[in-house]
Amino acid sequence: MKIGVIMDPIESINIKKDSTFEMIWQAQQLGWDVDYFEMNDLSIINGRAIGRARALTAHQNAEHWFDLAEPRKIELGELDAILMRKDPPFDMEFVYSTYILELAEQQGALVVNSPASLRDCNEKAYCAWFPQVCPETIITREAADFKAFLAEHQDIIVKPLDGMGGASIFRVQAGSPNINVIIETLTHHGTSYAMAQRYLPEITQGDKRILMVNGEPIPYVLARLPTKGETRGNLAAGGRGVAQELSDSDRAIANVVGPELVKRNILFAGLDVIGDRLTEINVTSPTCIKEINDEYGTNIALDLLRAIETKLSA
Repeated sequence: MKIGVIMDPIESINIKKDSTFEMIWQAQQLGWDVDYFEMNDLSIINGRAIGRARALTAHQNAEHWFDLAEPRKIELGELDAILMRKDPPFDMEFVYSTYILELAEQQGALVVNSPASLRDCNEKAYCAWFPQVCPETIITREAADFKAFLAEHQDIIVKPLDGMGGASIFRVQAGSPNINVIIETLTHHGTSYAMAQRYLPEITQGDKRILMVNGEPIPYVLARLPTKGETRGNLAAGGRGVAQELSDSDRAIANVVGPELVKRNILFAGLDVIGDRLTEINVTSPTCIKEINDEYGTNIALDLLRAIETKLSA
């Protein structure tokens, strides 16, 4: 097997926590060849999807965790599979990269996740397709809509549609003197869409990440617990991860979303759940593999690679 991995600069990662590195490591253990790419390594030349590839060798060494060979130009379609693991922000540069990857897909490579679905399934907005398992939610530019939503629910979360790691997420309660400036900031004075959801007090028990491989949930989740005085459970915002077994309500949510992920060729996703409500569907570069593996002895990256093998042999 020959796979490519598109990611943020590998020199900046923490291998003890990084899910992409774990995928690379497990692919290497299978004897697969791994080529490394960053976004600026992708291009289209005369209708062919091209990548400036560097053969990657990974090491379980916190001081020296990778070696890269000299770059060479390849046709991306010649790879068996490409893992698109570039972190948000989901901006137009990210969209342009999906055009290149869609061409690579047409020319022979399996892209995980599907480039069309990376564009179509915004990690915040895609929840609207599953209102039966989500908290009350609005997506709008209008300040009056946000204010009416706050008046109805008294306690809400307001956030941008293109962020990650808990960035720019606000909890707003009735009577807050900051509601106008928060709306102005997130909507850029009514020129950009933002989202609001009813506040879920179950956040104190954690913002759970359910990892989905080919539409099926891993039987364990990572509950990300907010620090004292903090609303957000995101690990990037200082939350503490606690692995635990999948609950009945978690499985019920996974059973609703899973078949739709399969239809959209989303092979690997992370569902964010607070209490028994779905709040986000992460499809760009879901994380938390290492934390769950360390607690329960799972090998989630290997599960994903086996699913890729199955998909390619179908």
